[in-house]
Amino acid sequence: MSALAVWTASDGLLSAVAPVGLAAAAGTALVVDLDSSGPSYPGRASLADLVSDGPRRADLVPGHPGVAVLRNGGVEAAEAREVIEALVIGWPHLVMRVADPATASDLAPLVPVWPLLPGILSPRTKTQCVYQRTGFAVSPPGPGPVLPRLRPAFLAGLLNGTLGRSSRWVAAWREVWKLPWH
Repeated sequence: MSALAVWTASDGLLSAVAPVGLAAAAGTALVVDLDSSGPSYPGRASLADLVSDGPRRADLVPGHPGVAVLRNGGVEAAEAREVIEALVIGWPHLVMRVADPATASDLAPLVPVWPLLPGILSPRTKTQCVYQRTGFAVSPPGPGPVLPRLRPAFLAGLLNGTLGRSSRWVAAWREVWKLPWH
């Protein structure tokens, strides 16, 4: 599987870092932001630029190994469909951040990500999810990998654009690429 869509319910912080973690676990990957109302990723290039100007071949393939991020720039997923399809072909791995699970339905398999919270805050689902450990000692309510807690220094680095590939958190995301998502 070379493309996955990541969705988090009502957690802006997790919605910003989860796609980057999944991309880092793949090695060489592009994060495409399809959430026009979510936290904005840094960078000059945007998905809106590719949609309005038309992508060049150089925009569609990785220039070097590692993780690249394509911020949204104010475009909706439906408008960017053709560009996204070209990016899926050109990149070894593509991770899409989506605001609505329905957005991913015909673009890529959906990976829901939930923070592990106690009681009524915990999701009740029978479908596979990725669970992010928090400060609570809670068991996952359903099937799926459980990520270790994000350490504050590592999280601060992620939010400032520094990616530590040797972290346990990034390593735990590797399992996600191996699982069947629907």
